[in-house]
Parts: sequence; structure tokens; C-alpha cells
Amino acid sequence: MSKTTTQKPFVSWFRDAGPYINAFRGRTFVLVFGGEAVQDDGFGELIHDIALLNSLGIRLVLVHGARPQVEARLKARGRQTVSMDELRVTDDAALACVKEAVGTVRVEIEARLSMGLSHSPMAGARIHVASGNTVTARPLGVRDGTDFLHTGEVRRIDAEAIHAQLDLGGVVLLSPLGYSPTGEVFNLSAEDVATSAAIALKADKVLYLAEGPGLRDGRRKLVRELSLGDAQKTLDGRRKLPQDIRRILHSAVNLCLNGVKRVHILSRQIDGVLLQELFTRDGVGTLINADRYEDMRQASIEDVAGILELIAPLEEADVLVRRSRERLEMEIQRFTVVERDGMIIACAALYPFADGRSAVHSAELACLAVHPDYQGAGRGAALLQHVEQRAREHGIDSLFVLSTRTSHWFLERGFVKAGLDTLPKRRKAMYNYRRNARVFIKSLGTEG
Repeated sequence: MSKTTTQKPFVSWFRDAGPYINAFRGRTFVLVFGGEAVQDDGFGELIHDIALLNSLGIRLVLVHGARPQVEARLKARGRQTVSMDELRVTDDAALACVKEAVGTVRVEIEARLSMGLSHSPMAGARIHVASGNTVTARPLGVRDGTDFLHTGEVRRIDAEAIHAQLDLGGVVLLSPLGYSPTGEVFNLSAEDVATSAAIALKADKVLYLAEGPGLRDGRRKLVRELSLGDAQKTLDGRRKLPQDIRRILHSAVNLCLNGVKRVHILSRQIDGVLLQELFTRDGVGTLINADRYEDMRQASIEDVAGILELIAPLEEADVLVRRSRERLEMEIQRFTVVERDGMIIACAALYPFADGRSAVHSAELACLAVHPDYQGAGRGAALLQHVEQRAREHGIDSLFVLSTRTSHWFLERGFVKAGLDTLPKRRKAMYNYRRNARVFIKSLGTEG
């Protein structure tokens, strides 16, 4: 049967997204967005994507803010905002504005989710939205001499009630308001509500929709990934961060320290940002990990298929020597792999040789490969360094490699060109003269 390629990008995307669709079903995600998102013209698209995630079986808890709506009401009444350490001092007049603004925003979100997805295959699909008094709060009190009045902090999240609503297939909506056992109402930060809810619910992910371009480095490039330690260093560093990013990073560190493994910082301005982040391997935002998202480790038999898929294009181009599945299975203990979210994206092998002429041991670095999508980020050099360390631990004095097209890469990393006679006898006997690969050797006597 002949094949047409007109839909190839879609087919490839859908195949790549399939494992994530399956993995996320039944998982609990907390999505946090500000009041700016609600009043934006593109809010309908965000609601569409939220409904789509719900239809895929993802358990969604939405936490919204209402900062611009509160500010607008205060301004309309001629009231000035008083803040300390980015926290609003909520007096009686401000609390009235907060309750009015939060109520309006919550109703708007509920209305949007209730109207279904018009002009789509999901038209008429109603989404059950649950909201209520599941957030218990207490007063923030007096800090550094300032009485924060009706500003509070989360005391407890009714996780059981929220889980019950999620079990029914509904979307839970949490507002930045909390209630005390005595009936008081407190103004809360959306970050506090989201953090407390995610920890109480043992959420699998928290996704923050930031108002700006997201987390950028000193050269304004998107930071794609941060470990928990790196996130803390970013907060402790001297670089000035946007206020919302700093608040989100504080929340992310707290979340990771309390059992939430992954926190995503996304730019709300990107159309379809949730779908792009969740259903593509690298996403479009910043991922903060409590554990390792990318891991370098010794290969196992389960990695054979992934290695074969990685090296097949390089074998076709005669960059690497062809290896059968059977050979790879027998030699798998020689391999080190880099795994990224379940995909083998790089590998290298170490083959020791004992030369009978002397006590010096050498080893071949073979099958060094990095997936094209992940080249240029130092993974090849990191693999080389790892293999060199493994070689030293086994008492190996020198490392050699046979290369047809990457000579300069090895020369730049301390290898020198050598002749065939420098190879161990057993390896020289296996040399393929048709490939005419060049030999490069590196001494491992010192670190470098």
C-alpha cells in the first residue's frame, strides 16, 4: 500500500504524544493562573485546553488569582494599595474589594467551563466544576510591626473533599480566599493556596502560567530545566528576578521539598502552552525537578531497543559500525546511556583490551552517539568524561577511538592521532580497512 506524507507532522506528533496521554491518565495536576488570564481575550483557548485535559482523564485542580481585578476595584473606590513584602495589607475596605473581585472571577471561570466546547467535536460536553470552603485559613498577624488584618495564610486543605470531587470526574476550582472555623474570611495568595493544595493532594505536577516570558537566564534565553538545588541557587543569587517568577520559584522549591516531583513554569502568552508542555518531550517552559529528569547510567537489557533506534541513522551513514541486536544484547554491560524522560538520547561503550606485550591496559571508546535533537548541549563531552572515569577505575591507562567523521571533536578533547600499530593486537586484527577509520589515542594518566 502506498503511503502519503501530507499528514506526517501530525502523525509524528500524535505518536510522540501517545505515551504521555497514557501516563497522565488518572494523575493529579494543579494549574495556577492569575486574574490577568481571565480577562485576556485568549482565555477561551485556555479553557478549551483545560477541558481537553479533563477529557483525557487528568485530575485537574485550578487555582486562580484576582490581583488586577482587586486593583481595579480599589482604584475605582479611591483606595490605595498597601503592601509589605509583596503581601497586601487587607483592611475592611480592601477585603470587600477582594471578595467582590474573587467572586466575579470564579463565576466567570465556572461559566466558561460550563458552556462546553462550541464549534469542536466536544461541543455540548459539560464539565462539572466544584468549588467551596475547602481551604481553612488563619490570620497572617503582625509581622515586623505591620498588622496584615484580613490577609491570611493557609492552615489546612480539605484533601478528602477535593479528591471526592476529582473521583467524580470534575474539575476543582480553588480561589485565593480562606475561611476560619469562626467564620472569618481571609485574603490569600494564589501561590500559597496552590502550594498547600498540591502538597495535601500529593499532586503529580504543578503548572504555573506566568505573565511574562517565563524564567530566562542572563542572556534572556529560556531556562529549560532546573534541579531543586539550582532553583534555590537562582533564588539566592544576585540576579534580579521578576516578582511573579520569584514567587513561583519560592513555591516550586517548597513543593519539591514536600513531595511534588515536577513543577512547570510556563509563559501564558504561548498559544496552547499546556498541550505543548505536557505532550512533547522537551516542552516549551521551565521544568523544576525534585528528582532527576535526565539520567546517565549503565545500560541494561531493557535499553537495547532504544540504543538500536538511536544508532541506526549513524550506521546507515557509516559513521558507526553496524551492530546486530544479538551482539548488542551480549555487550550491553559495556554501554553507558543517557535517558531523558524514558527515551535513550545518548550512549557510549567501553571495551577494555589487555595487550600481551606489556602490563599497560587500554580500552576502546566505541559507539558514542547523541540524538540530533540533543546535540550541542555538552552531553557527548559528559559521556566521554564519564567513560574516562570508568576506565581509570578499572586501571586503564589509555583510551583509543576509531573515527571516520568526528576527528576534530576528539582532537579538541585531548586525543592525538596515532597509527594502526598502536592498537592492541586483537583490536588491530579486527580493523576494517574498507571503512579506513582514523585512530586517536588519549592518555588517562591525569584528569583533564
